[in-house]
Amino acid sequence: MRDPIFEPITINTLNIKNRIYLPAMHLGMAQEFEVTDQIIHFYAQRAKGKPGMICAGYATVDELSGNTQNIGAHDDKFIPGLQKLSKAIKDNGSFSVLQLNHAGRYNFSFFLNGKQPVAPSPIASRMTKETPKEMTMDEIKATINAFAQAAVRVKKSGFDAVEILSGTGYLISEFLSPLTNQRSDNYGGSFENRMRFGLEIVTAVRDAVGKEFPLIVRMNGNDFMPGGNSRLELQAYAKALSNNLVDALCINVGWHEARVPQIVASVPRGTFAYLARGIKEIVSVPVIASHRINDPKTARQLLDDGMCDMVAMGRSLIADPMLPEKTRLGKENEIMHCIACAQGCFDNLFKLNHVECLCNPLAGYEGTEPVQKVASLKKILVAGAGPAGMTAALTAHSRGHNVIIYESRTRPGGQLYLAAAPPGRQEFAQLARDLETQVTLQKIPIILKTKLTDDLIKKEAPDTVIVATGATPLIPPIPGIELPHVVNAWDVLQNNVATGKKVAIIGGGAVGVETALFLAEKGTLSAEAVKFLLVNKAQTPETLFEMATQGTKQIILIEMLDKIGKDIGKSTKWGMMQDLGRYKVETMTASKVITITPKGLNIEQTDGIHEIAADTIVIAAGSVSNNPLESVLEKMGVEYRVAGDAKQIATAFEAVHQGYKVGLEI
Repeated sequence: MRDPIFEPITINTLNIKNRIYLPAMHLGMAQEFEVTDQIIHFYAQRAKGKPGMICAGYATVDELSGNTQNIGAHDDKFIPGLQKLSKAIKDNGSFSVLQLNHAGRYNFSFFLNGKQPVAPSPIASRMTKETPKEMTMDEIKATINAFAQAAVRVKKSGFDAVEILSGTGYLISEFLSPLTNQRSDNYGGSFENRMRFGLEIVTAVRDAVGKEFPLIVRMNGNDFMPGGNSRLELQAYAKALSNNLVDALCINVGWHEARVPQIVASVPRGTFAYLARGIKEIVSVPVIASHRINDPKTARQLLDDGMCDMVAMGRSLIADPMLPEKTRLGKENEIMHCIACAQGCFDNLFKLNHVECLCNPLAGYEGTEPVQKVASLKKILVAGAGPAGMTAALTAHSRGHNVIIYESRTRPGGQLYLAAAPPGRQEFAQLARDLETQVTLQKIPIILKTKLTDDLIKKEAPDTVIVATGATPLIPPIPGIELPHVVNAWDVLQNNVATGKKVAIIGGGAVGVETALFLAEKGTLSAEAVKFLLVNKAQTPETLFEMATQGTKQIILIEMLDKIGKDIGKSTKWGMMQDLGRYKVETMTASKVITITPKGLNIEQTDGIHEIAADTIVIAAGSVSNNPLESVLEKMGVEYRVAGDAKQIATAFEAVHQGYKVGLEI
């Protein structure tokens, strides 16, 4: 049966065996610009999954273009490391590409030993809060040449192709956009002039590497920056690039400063492929679609529908390096999907840590010792089938142990299904299903609706017990909390309770924010309804926007601390805060609830005590560890380990990684 994913495609001289392209991703794994063994192991593992092409990077073109955690291509001394990287990718079954980029004003003087970042014009970046130095004409020419010389190093290092990053708000984007380019010379003013820098870079690279060396440009289909480049302007830029200059275009989306979510779970799968389609229809070179293509079904549909010629699957292959091979072999059900949580990838980079993954605890650690079979097999009971429990069970089983999981609920997955309840968070349920699938494939028994008790432990006589019993909602000692109109957030998210029109939520952390957004959607138009009404011109777009964001409840979110969402990761927090405003959720910080009354609640602020009317009070004050077994096991003298929330309240990322570590320890 025909599968468009595995139809070959030609880019210049390369005959590529499938349509999967792993795009460049900053990994934070280089040291002083040098390719490390960690990088080589990371990409070698992805190449074993056999995507058609793997693009590493980005790589620097001069000393102002990146930081020491980027791969260096701005000096010949980096060629030996680059050669090892290209060889590792090719030896394991994929074509190798290296991306070149210059960060421009997105660089930090902190990374440049105090030197000022450069840009077309001295306009401060909202991301870095720094004002860059305006590039002189000599500096522009030197940068163009630097790209060309770096491309020569890419070719000398054995890569099969080179990619130029011409998007995301980096230097070439900055020249293209009127927001950041206010020059009055030949590189500013008209769009033709603003394209000049990017086109001259690509021309110089083409001249340097020759006509038969594949050259790809990754560019924006839309900047999503008000007052910036329009989609039509970027299509014109794509057409200029495809005019005997490049061999393929990889279509990116948005700047880092853009207020449109691009990589998080709230972005529907494959949404931005329309930008690739708009460019594919006007150019004659292959076009690669990007962003939130995390499963073969989406990839297959985009290719079949003519939206693109290849699909970029980056974080998808962080989560499961073997995704292409599993797809080819008809084992799509075995894929561990990226759930776009950003907890291990983007959030780690903000902390200056290397990339990891919630769904794949081996990501970033590919060069470590492989899981070893144990000499002495043990019988292990796991209490709890949440992310920590299932990961621990899978890891212990992979070492040869005999594992049985006990789960008190009716299905595995634990709090992942709670996390999946708010709008735009449904992907967390995918992780629950994927872990359950892995457990089933390994034939690890899950005994549902059964709590692991001391009597059961005595009966089963295990060698070790893994305690992963999760958490329970924290119920703060507030007078009136026992009143009938008081409910907890977990019950709300599971639709176990009804809520009135006026809802007050106590607790402005992650659970409180998620509960507020969950309730705010009540009464809004569905995506299907919006499309129907829009296509039939039943309402204006402005009315549809209002009806899609204004529900039937009035919600107030109350937090003791001075900020809402302090425990939410940086990659997702800004979008959730934006949604609170968009859905008109009222927020109150530095506000302590002192009593709950039949008509609402009383809060204490710096200016005194205030009464708030509410039909329903939702408690979202956090969680407490649920660990009734530890003391029992201590008394029984049974060896045990504790993981996940049962050990300490933490994120899903930490639960999975703790479960993996515990599974290795036994």
